Amino acid sequence: MARRLIATALCGLAALLPAAPAGAATNTNELRDELRSLVAAGVPGAIVEVRDGSRTVRMAAGLGRRSTHTSMRPSDRFRVGSVTKTFVATVVLQLVGEGKLSLDDTVERWLPGVLPDGDQITIRQLLNHTSGLFDYLGDGGGALLKRWYLDRSGRVPDPRQLVGIAASHPALFAPGSQFSYSNTGYVVLGLIVEAATGHPLTDELATRLFAPLGLRATSFDTTPRIAGHHAHGYEKLGRRIRDFTAANPASAWAAGAIVSTSDDLVRFYRALLGCELLGPQLLEEMETTVPMGHGKGYGLGLERWTVCPDVWGHDGVVPGYENLVFSTADGGRQLVVAFNRSGNVPTGAAPAINRLFVTAFCG
Repeated sequence: MARRLIATALCGLAALLPAAPAGAATNTNELRDELRSLVAAGVPGAIVEVRDGSRTVRMAAGLGRRSTHTSMRPSDRFRVGSVTKTFVATVVLQLVGEGKLSLDDTVERWLPGVLPDGDQITIRQLLNHTSGLFDYLGDGGGALLKRWYLDRSGRVPDPRQLVGIAASHPALFAPGSQFSYSNTGYVVLGLIVEAATGHPLTDELATRLFAPLGLRATSFDTTPRIAGHHAHGYEKLGRRIRDFTAANPASAWAAGAIVSTSDDLVRFYRALLGCELLGPQLLEEMETTVPMGHGKGYGLGLERWTVCPDVWGHDGVVPGYENLVFSTADGGRQLVVAFNRSGNVPTGAAPAINRLFVTAFCG
């Protein structure tokens, strides 16, 4: 009950409190130095956005496209990877609030016969990665994923085939007994959204989140081409760095296919944590976490990291791109870090990212 009262109070106060005092967003010199350090560590280009109350700093460094030596721009679009999961989880929880779904519904209730143990796995367990489902991206030790991303023909399995790949592997553990991050669970959630609404997942994301929040640079992509001004994404394979910009996102689907900008991501998380998208009770459910290791917790599509205060958000990795989006509990202070290299990211990048978190949240 205490947590529910706190959640309700935060939701009410978020709209009434004055803007946070000048802090991280005014530390532009520190942010710029840390951003340059991130690029100097070996990523082609990077974007940082910090919002502190009504003050926002956006900056970029390095290259958005290596072949043409084009500079990275703060407004560049990029693949957000698993940050997609927070968007999908928000749609699921909106449907719960409307009485169209229950967190205790089983997979079998909505997708009969899709999973061998579908009558034992609940929507809540899919959302917080306690389902025990094998992650289809690990099939063949990751060889299958690499083949999909390198195949520009578009021959990628549809969502039910992705779930079928996972279902061909034994469960990792009994549902609800442990945590194990599984992209499969979010593909299943996407299918459940479609079954419950009768609409494609892309339409539900657009009508419930993208359009109402004015996220004009955000899209749920199912084809390789990224529209508009965007950063090219790179990954090192062997000794060669390859351009993965046109990799087909269909193999990620509800687990990671959104393309966005730092500004749109800030707007989305600010609205979510400010109770514009979910009521306080559902936001409390979203922020009820299970341990995920390294002092972090995973809620329903939302991660909790301990920095200075606890911060909430998600990180995302997809071939060519990595990003982190985190906010204070009331959405008053936020940080986005995005860069266009994945895989073997240089070890020197980690200290720069840590310093960005300290500057953003501990200033």
